[in-house]
Amino acid sequence: MSPEDILHSKDEALARLRASFGEDLDTVFAGRRYGFISDALREVLVKPKKEKVTWTERIDRVVLNRFLGIPIFLALMWIIFQFVTPAMGGASMFTIAGYFMDWIDEGFGWLGGQVGVGGWGGALLTDGIIGGVGSVIIFIPSIFILFFFISLLEDSGYMARVAFVMDRALRRVGLHGRSAVPMLLGFGCNIPAIMATRTIESKRDRMTTILVNPFMSCGARLPIYLMLVPTFFAAYQGTVIFGLYVIGVLVAVGAAWLLRSTLFRGPPAPFVMELPPYRLPRFTEALVHMWERGKWFLVRAGTLIFAVVILIWALDYTGALESIGRAIDVLFSPCGFGQWQPAVGLITAVLAKEAVVGTFGAIFAGAEEVGGLGFIINFELGWDSLTAFSFMLFTLLMVPCVASLGVIQRETNSWRWMLFALGFTLGVAWIGSTLVFQIGSLFI
Repeated sequence: MSPEDILHSKDEALARLRASFGEDLDTVFAGRRYGFISDALREVLVKPKKEKVTWTERIDRVVLNRFLGIPIFLALMWIIFQFVTPAMGGASMFTIAGYFMDWIDEGFGWLGGQVGVGGWGGALLTDGIIGGVGSVIIFIPSIFILFFFISLLEDSGYMARVAFVMDRALRRVGLHGRSAVPMLLGFGCNIPAIMATRTIESKRDRMTTILVNPFMSCGARLPIYLMLVPTFFAAYQGTVIFGLYVIGVLVAVGAAWLLRSTLFRGPPAPFVMELPPYRLPRFTEALVHMWERGKWFLVRAGTLIFAVVILIWALDYTGALESIGRAIDVLFSPCGFGQWQPAVGLITAVLAKEAVVGTFGAIFAGAEEVGGLGFIINFELGWDSLTAFSFMLFTLLMVPCVASLGVIQRETNSWRWMLFALGFTLGVAWIGSTLVFQIGSLFI
């Protein structure tokens, strides 16, 4: 039989199988193989008459349920964000971060009052360093608490179940459960999340996962949300932040479908994973994991954010900052925030997302003394809840930071794909924010 005849016979056989079992033949083949193994074991393996059902099996019957799996995961994440957000007006009965944030705020307020230097040196210390860097440092408790709870979920064995549960949904857009692992890691930081795509064998799946990972809301975006949510969404803080994370996931899934339908066509690779047994997470291990993930925030606050804040303060002190912002603020008018201050903030956001908060802190020095940055933004810029949400959405969907772009270039070995990721995320951010603001304006 010639190679052409063999290929023709193979195509006919696959066509008949798809007609009988559907398109997902990899899952059918895997099921038949495991069925054969089970039959063989049944013939040779002797088990006790009454098998004991383990706690892992009992829990999995619920959390792996095809209807309950994803709602359970979303409910857990919603509860976590109730702990992360500061309480204002009784908004969150679970809040933990708010107490630590108040202590840090009081500490920086006291420190600012001790500075007795006049002139530009005093302004640099109080308005630039203390006001700018302090406005970022204040959100460290929320970030660390978020990482702590994620560590608990991972150590318990639950996060592996989330990847399994997400497999069915991701297959509808051309991916599979293995892509869920880097996407979930993106909740912490997009850089290691993008590097984690190395475990994906299929190049199409790997490239798609890399390019959509920036839409996952990393920890550096959380300070931006916490800067605005307490003022503009005081009664629904945790729910609004949770909603932003969900939007990031939905946009990533939609972008994956678009990319797999155009640039990376082809069936998704099969996905098989071994689920670990559940175990009680150790408090000390969760603290270690929290510190390992959160220390980068402290390092960046003391290096990159420090340098950005000083630069922003110097440009603002000399009057050059406003000119830079006004040169591009018209681009963001359709999004609802066509003012020079947020325009400058989005420039620094390319360097690091948390630099947005430091930028506003340096521009609106002394904001904590009169109600916080959110209050000043509401008072000085005239923002309402729709504008604030549009701005948060833009920072959610735009490229995470310049470091993530570098990792995309390294992992794809292509400057072209790096530039594509930059333009793609900025385009999605602008379109998404414009649609939200323009449509929302019709009802307000």
